Amino acid sequence: MRTSLIRGVLSLAVVLAISAPALAQSVVRGKVVDAQGKPVPEANIVFEAEGVNRRTQLKTDRNGDFLQVGLQSGSYKVTASKDGVGSATQTARVSQGQNQPLNFTISPASAAAAASAGMTAEEKEAAAKVQAAASAAVAALSAKNYDEAITQFNAVVAVRPTCADCYVSIGSAYSAKQQYDQAEAAYKKAIELKPDSGEAYTGLTSIYNAQKKFELAAEASAKAAQLSGGAGGGGAEAVYNQGVILFNGGKFAEAKTQFEAATKADPTMGMAFYQLGMTALNLGQIPEAVAALEGYLKVDPDGPKAAEVKTSLPALQGMLKK
Repeated sequence: MRTSLIRGVLSLAVVLAISAPALAQSVVRGKVVDAQGKPVPEANIVFEAEGVNRRTQLKTDRNGDFLQVGLQSGSYKVTASKDGVGSATQTARVSQGQNQPLNFTISPASAAAAASAGMTAEEKEAAAKVQAAASAAVAALSAKNYDEAITQFNAVVAVRPTCADCYVSIGSAYSAKQQYDQAEAAYKKAIELKPDSGEAYTGLTSIYNAQKKFELAAEASAKAAQLSGGAGGGGAEAVYNQGVILFNGGKFAEAKTQFEAATKADPTMGMAFYQLGMTALNLGQIPEAVAALEGYLKVDPDGPKAAEVKTSLPALQGMLKK
C-alpha cells in the first residue's frame, strides 16, 4: 500500500511541477506626475536599501513611468525628484515577483533649477542626448523591446561608462533573449564597476541556473545572499534561490532545507511554500507537502500556482486520512 501511495504521489508531483522552478526576481513599476497631474519625464528615481549599503538609480520615460527589475527583497527608501519640479520620498517593501506600483506626485521647487547653468552649449547637448537615451532605454525595457533597450543602454554607457546599473539592465535584456554569454558579460562588467551589486549577482545566478551550471549558480547566489544582508528580506530570496538550484539539480533533501529556511525568513513568500510542497512530494513526504501547499494558499490564495494547488490538494489531503 505504501509503495503504491508513493508512486501515486510522485506521479502527482510530475503533474504539479511540469517545469523547473524559476529564480526569484522582483519587478517594481511606478509613475511620477507633477502637481497638475502631468507626467514628469526624466525624473530621477533612487532606491536606497534600508540597513544595507545598496543604491540603485534610474530615470522615468517620456510618460513619467519607470521600471526597475531585479532588486533584492527588503525595505527601500524611494525618492523621485527633478530639478525645477520638486521631490517626494516614500518607503516601500520590495519582494519577489510583481510589487505594488509606486506613484509619486512631486511639487514645484521654490526656485528654478540651475543644474545646467555652467554648461557650454555642447555639454548641454551631450547631457540631453544621454537623458534621452536613458529614458528610451527604460521605456523599451518596460515594453519588452529588448533589442532597443540594449541599444539605448549602450548609448548611455558610451558616454557614462561607469553606469553599473546600465550594465545590469543590459544583462537583464540579454537574459530575456536567452543570449546568456552576452548577459554574463554585462553582469560581470556591472560587478567590475560596482562590486557590491547584489542585482548583478542575482542576474548571474539566474542565467547560470537556466544553463544548468548549478555550481556557478550556487556561488553567485551565495554572493547575492552575502550582499543582501543575510537572514531577512533579500536574504530570504537568496535562500529561496539556493533551493531552486538544488531542486533543479535533483538534490531534493538539500533543497527542502533551503525552502524551509526561506519560509521562516519570510513567511509571506508564497513560492517558497509552493516549492517546499513540491520538494516534499518528490521525497514522498505527504504530510509535509500538504502543510506546505496549505501554507501557500494561505499566503497567496490567488497566486500563479493557486488553481493547480486547489485542484490537486484535496487528493493529497485524502491520502492522509487513509
